Amino acid sequence: MNDSSRGAAPHHRQHAGYAGQRPPSDQGRAPAGPAYDERAAPQTRPMPIVPDFPDAGRDGENRGSRADGRSDQEDRDRGAARLSGPLFRDEMPQEPMPTAPPTAPTPQPKKRAGRDLRAAIGVGIGLGAVIVASLFIVKAVFVGVIAVAVVVGLWELTSRLQERKQIKAPLVPLAVGGVAMVVAGYVRGAEGAWVAMALTALAVLVWRMTEPPDGYLRDVTAGLFAAFYVPFLATFVAMMLTAEDGPQRVLTFLLLTVVSDTGAYAVGWRFGKHKLAPRISPGKTREGLAGAVAFAMAAGALCMQFLIDGGAWWQGLLLGLAVAVSATLGDLGESMIKRDLGIKDMGTLLPGHGGIMDRLDSLLPTAPVVWLLMVIFVGAS
Repeated sequence: MNDSSRGAAPHHRQHAGYAGQRPPSDQGRAPAGPAYDERAAPQTRPMPIVPDFPDAGRDGENRGSRADGRSDQEDRDRGAARLSGPLFRDEMPQEPMPTAPPTAPTPQPKKRAGRDLRAAIGVGIGLGAVIVASLFIVKAVFVGVIAVAVVVGLWELTSRLQERKQIKAPLVPLAVGGVAMVVAGYVRGAEGAWVAMALTALAVLVWRMTEPPDGYLRDVTAGLFAAFYVPFLATFVAMMLTAEDGPQRVLTFLLLTVVSDTGAYAVGWRFGKHKLAPRISPGKTREGLAGAVAFAMAAGALCMQFLIDGGAWWQGLLLGLAVAVSATLGDLGESMIKRDLGIKDMGTLLPGHGGIMDRLDSLLPTAPVVWLLMVIFVGAS
């Protein structure tokens, strides 16, 4: 046996166990080293399909070792790195976008009044002319002006209560009783006003009995509040009018209240920084209150000195101080009512002002204060 046959025998025996089968290729052979167990291999997620790149071969060719020395695994790693970077072929870093130049700060708008000043001034002048004309011509006419204001104010108040809170304060007995209170106060003084107030309260109780009892106590309470708040406080204006210098007293009362409101508005709008009662009326400031006091005291000194018989300037200072405080409290009181009702104005009857009640808010609580101080300073008649 020659060397060739001897050398071929081992090769023949090597493949004897694979008779009729193809010899295993190198691709399916387990890697060299320790025994390979597929179950012991770590379970990993398959690699994502990476698109072909210029150096990855064409149509699956050259997937093994490459002439440039890179393997398939290196190609996959490089492809994964490219997927985590830009999505486009051009991988050159982009130049940062130029930032826009900083814009100049927007100028803050100037302070503006919350209402139409022209309409407010026009309506105020018109009302003032009517009041002064009725006040100095015939006193009884001015009593009628007070009665009309009371009825309209009651209508606004009861309407808003029913719209916003479903409170049905009876308007008819309130309106009739309100007019009776004003007339009784002018004719019979404080005694007549109290009697009319008592009768009005009784009328409200009886009138509400004609409807179902649900909400009776709520409606009656609102009616009594309305009777006291609007017509009863207004009777003090009528009682001021009964004195010999009644028109001058009423004029002083109106001037001081208007000057107080104007001073609070002007000073607060120009210099106001510290809120007076932010939960009740965010627009009111301490500086505005100081302006109201200063303006009212100055006007009070002038009015008591030149309009009221037997009055003195120092009495006017005290009167102006009291008016500024009572007018501010009255304004805050109605602001509480409107906040509870969730409204801005009680009505829309007066352009630039709102409703009648929006003008009576500071006048009503100020009327008994001025009446009392006038009686103390110069007497009732």
